[in-house]
Amino acid sequence: MLPALTLLLLAFQQDTKAPMTDATKAYEERITRYTGGEYKDEQIRYRVLKPAKIEAGKKYPLVVFLHGAGERGDDNALQLKYFPEMMAQPEYREKYPSFVIAPQCREGKSWAGFGRRRGIATEEAGEPSDQLKFVMQILETHIKNEPVDTKRLYLTGLSMGGYGAWDWAAREPDRFAAVVPICGGGDESKADRLVKLPIWAVHGDEDEAVPVERTRTMIAAIKKAGGDPKYSELKGVGHNSWTPAYTDPNGVVKWMFEQKK
Repeated sequence: MLPALTLLLLAFQQDTKAPMTDATKAYEERITRYTGGEYKDEQIRYRVLKPAKIEAGKKYPLVVFLHGAGERGDDNALQLKYFPEMMAQPEYREKYPSFVIAPQCREGKSWAGFGRRRGIATEEAGEPSDQLKFVMQILETHIKNEPVDTKRLYLTGLSMGGYGAWDWAAREPDRFAAVVPICGGGDESKADRLVKLPIWAVHGDEDEAVPVERTRTMIAAIKKAGGDPKYSELKGVGHNSWTPAYTDPNGVVKWMFEQKK
């Protein structure tokens, strides 16, 4: 029998508009203002989960989660599906006390300069997308104002967010202690930048939304450049490879929190 948390996540998979009542209670709503591209002093709402108890003098890991295309919008709630919802559960808050930043990409936009419908990964934009830039800004704000352990910054994302994770990692390979891109794709011409970065990528071999080759080529390129990334290709799994990836008690989440710069 599947654990209750897995069943909960699978239920949310069936309804992309499912209300995130529990997570919205656990995650504080924050606001930042961003100027760049088409935005001028734009109000950007996002969510943050804080450690259940913050001890004086102690610093905590921070995870940035980049959601998929189905969670885009401006309701500041849909992006709490999957990983953020899981991390809000009491057992995870106790096991992995940390900050979790959950931004929301605007409708029709994307985290990375390229997306899953483009066949050539090297169509990367020269600059980060504005959506990614405001997340970078949010991260800097939390590092400055919260007891964040900068040696334990983590990045993960799924689908469109997997593309975003690969993109950000290549732009700032020294920023994170570990990166977990799930069913996304990256720019293999930048693979040499990722050689020293701890990476564990996951993809289902029957993914019809983002071809599994998108992760295979990134992993192969990093290995060719001299790196040793971890890769789990899930047999018989379609696009929703994030549920088995995130809920495996000995999988990517446990590994991610073990990494330190």
